[in-house]
Amino acid sequence: MRKNFGAKPILYPQPVFIIGSYDENGVPDAMNAAWGGISESNEISMCLSAEHKTVKNILARKAFTVSMATADTVVPCDFVGLVSGNDMENKLEKAGFHTVRSRFVNAPIIEELPMAVECKLISYDPGTCRMVGEIVNVCADENILTDGNIDPMKLRPISYDGMNHAYYVLGEKVGNAFKDGTILKGAEK
Repeated sequence: MRKNFGAKPILYPQPVFIIGSYDENGVPDAMNAAWGGISESNEISMCLSAEHKTVKNILARKAFTVSMATADTVVPCDFVGLVSGNDMENKLEKAGFHTVRSRFVNAPIIEELPMAVECKLISYDPGTCRMVGEIVNVCADENILTDGNIDPMKLRPISYDGMNHAYYVLGEKVGNAFKDGTILKGAEK
């Protein structure tokens, strides 16, 4: 038996993105967002309301970064989602975050978040709040790499549970993509 919940924005896992931008004075800002993901091989799409300071900054600067919130940074990542840059100019400082300028786009990289996707704005639809960015670069701190690749067990990205308003860290490896299902290919004969 299944329980129906109706039309709700619930999907598992929902990544917790920290979206970074610069305002008109070059002051870094960031917000927490969970509605988004990869939409093309070089694009990321998110649903972000136009009244956010971060969105206003992105529309003006045409660039942004997307960092993965991590288990080690839950408190500051949640904080930048609770407080608006429209109301608190120094919210990144209050969160304990430090930034450096991206080498690829006019947006900040948050040093405490070990992975960032650097993007140029492609489009924004105020009616649907859908923002699309071109992925220009992905960078990662060396301490989350294994054999030169990002290791999710070292990154420890968190997922948002919209039904229960909770954050969860990703868990154990359970299989091998593009490999484990091949066992069933032999059963087709």
